[in-house]
Amino acid sequence: MSWSELVGAALLGAERRTPPGGSVEALLDAAAVETVRRRAGLRPAAAAPRPEPAPEDPRPPLPPAAARRLALLLADRPGAGGGRRGTAPDLAELLPQWLAAADAHGYRVPAEQLPALLDAARARTDLRARTLALGGPRALWLARLNPDWRFALRGGSGRGSGPLPDGPDGPDEGAVRRLWEEGLFAERSALLLSLRRRDPAAARELLAGTWSTERAEDRLMFLDSLREGLSPDDEEFLERALADRSRTVRSTAAELLSALPGSALAARMAVRARSCVAPDRTGQPGGLVVEAPYECDAGMQRDGVVPKPPPGRGERSWWLAQVVEAAPLDTWPGHLGGRTPAEITALPVADDWEAELHAAWAQAAVRQRNAAWARALLGKPSAPAAAAPGDPAKLLAVLPAGERAEWAARFIAAHGLSEAFRVLGVCAVPWAEPLGRAVVDALEIARDAGSYPWSFSGVMGMAERCLDPAQADRLAPLAAVPDEPEDGSPGAGGYWAEAFQRLVATLHLRATMLGELDPAPPPAEDGAGARPDRDQAATDLT
Repeated sequence: MSWSELVGAALLGAERRTPPGGSVEALLDAAAVETVRRRAGLRPAAAAPRPEPAPEDPRPPLPPAAARRLALLLADRPGAGGGRRGTAPDLAELLPQWLAAADAHGYRVPAEQLPALLDAARARTDLRARTLALGGPRALWLARLNPDWRFALRGGSGRGSGPLPDGPDGPDEGAVRRLWEEGLFAERSALLLSLRRRDPAAARELLAGTWSTERAEDRLMFLDSLREGLSPDDEEFLERALADRSRTVRSTAAELLSALPGSALAARMAVRARSCVAPDRTGQPGGLVVEAPYECDAGMQRDGVVPKPPPGRGERSWWLAQVVEAAPLDTWPGHLGGRTPAEITALPVADDWEAELHAAWAQAAVRQRNAAWARALLGKPSAPAAAAPGDPAKLLAVLPAGERAEWAARFIAAHGLSEAFRVLGVCAVPWAEPLGRAVVDALEIARDAGSYPWSFSGVMGMAERCLDPAQADRLAPLAAVPDEPEDGSPGAGGYWAEAFQRLVATLHLRATMLGELDPAPPPAEDGAGARPDRDQAATDLT
């Protein structure tokens, strides 16, 4: 009897119908046999072809101590234990840093640790790029065998090699074409990104060959890959994409073209922007006057201007913002009397258009990575964060790393830590000494004032990951339980001491981790070995 017939007989019951075989025992025996049959799996069939062997990875293996450290980091699980963290370092938060440092040394992960590392990256997107870089070709080979790791096929290898079918003299063009025409979307997306990193023109030609037959959502994802290595050579293809039937595809193409200051779209937007913003010749001398567009014509819409504003936004201000954002910032000095960006942003703007205009310039500075304009719009660190147009953190990210750290340090010294979280997030790791000192000083001030330590847990967590490990010994005195002020929060001193103890322990652990990744020094001729400079290794972490 089939399984469904056995289940039906059991549901009816022996008191209503004689079961198959004449007894309940016979029914159960038949069910037991069928259960074994079902659990046995598939019927015998021809064996499937064996998978190709995993490719070789010529990179050096991890030093033994570093491999043991990786096993410990992978064994830790976020949130394990719950409750107070105590003074022990949070290993899960140190894993991304360890991966970055190991990748910088050019190591490969031991094959036996790849499954656990891929599992960790499956659960945490922030680990994926470094996991694929360290895992190399073997990680991609494993990902093709396990659907749980399909994310690896969407992002290439992280080093630019990616899953390209290679021949003896480079990529196998025939295999690349077959994979592009026959592969799954994830495989095609990874292939395009990998080829884009190696040969931007070949990737663009591959995409152009099937562009008209792709689905709109796929065209959007494929078009986004052109951000990698975007250059004036992409302009012709992007101009054609401006006529796409999908609004989101048109908008993305326009955004990419506006990031090319020499493109025809950027020139058209510059003409429109100059007609909207001009020197004020009738009102306040030395000011600016704004005349926002009165309509969003077909040409503007083709160039990516979205006609319908979001709720609560006026049409004209919405159109003005999009036009100014897409215009090259080099347009303005010549149009406004040869002034510098700092001088232009200091000009008064008539009729309350200043906030709209400066916010659009801020978006343009971020999109075009223009440090001079970002610096002018960001303003002095002593000014409140709300005084800067747009997102101060995005403007700050455009500046060089050293300038970023100096600005953030002065901002924290002026305003404390209440508004510093996003600003700190764009600063290079490890924090430069002035920035690290400013953060620690602000934390010490908060502790001495008797503030609740939980209000600063986010910044304290960032300090554990971003402070220079060489500062650990200097911070040790802060780990003592402080005297609590009369108006302070009860018990806050103990929590602050615990937090600083954890900070010091984490910095020591980070220094040890970095030391474990250093290759062993060659033996000295006189037999006296040399000890690696771990303080220097700690400062090399980026």
